[in-house]
Amino acid sequence: MKSAYELAMERLEKESPSGPALTDEQKAQLAEIDNKIDAKIAERKILSQDEMKQVMGNPAEMQAVKARMQQDLHRLEAEREQQKDAVRKGE
Repeated sequence: MKSAYELAMERLEKESPSGPALTDEQKAQLAEIDNKIDAKIAERKILSQDEMKQVMGNPAEMQAVKARMQQDLHRLEAEREQQKDAVRKGE
């Protein structure tokens, strides 16, 4: 599910493309990056659910688990964008 920001950026990109068209190889690399990061996100969510089950009755620990999960998700999304930018720039 995309955020409102992502949808707005896509519409803006369609109205005025910012760079050269991507090659098929670049598109494949971008798809591979998405697949890898999506798998890491799914893994992290599963691990967080397991951790939450273990600390079920301790609200402070549950908050800590949730905070770690959010940090990990933000880090993974940043990693995704960094890798995709590198592919787009041809690095």
